[in-house]
Amino acid sequence: MGSSLDKIISGCIANKRRYQEELYKMYFSKMIAMCLRYTSDQDTAMMVVNDGFLKVFKNIQNFENRGSFEGWVRRIIFTSLSDYFRKENKYLKFMIFEEPEKKSDETILERLFYDDLILLINRLSGNTHKVFSLYAIEGFNHREIAEKLCISEGTSKWHLSEARRKLKEIIKESKATLNHAG
Repeated sequence: MGSSLDKIISGCIANKRRYQEELYKMYFSKMIAMCLRYTSDQDTAMMVVNDGFLKVFKNIQNFENRGSFEGWVRRIIFTSLSDYFRKENKYLKFMIFEEPEKKSDETILERLFYDDLILLINRLSGNTHKVFSLYAIEGFNHREIAEKLCISEGTSKWHLSEARRKLKEIIKESKATLNHAG
């Protein structure tokens, strides 16, 4: 870890506002971007990021210098995000049977540019959007997603399948629109 970051962490442990502000500014853009991938609006993302940073400052003395500090911050912010969704969906538990996943959807999506893919993903709604982002972007498995969103693993798999189906439809619509425009 760099000496500058060590100094900031030490200042945060001493509860010095100046260092807390530096740390916040250092990681804010990455953390808000992560939260915006899962939330539907800027206000919710800000609330989650701020709640997460409060937890970072409260627990910074527990950082054990194993792994990256940014990864540690990211995990705390992500836990705050999970807590938010858990509260929001605390009664959302239902069972849906799995549908087989189609590999052709993955091939189509792999050809799209990242920014275009994010725009398409943002057109998904609710838990379908959250599950797809957690699975395809963040790399979580269905068990972890189920725990974070308080849904069953089967429901997580259904949302992933539904997201792929909807994304395929959106891509077809986009192609049709481009063909008519050209």
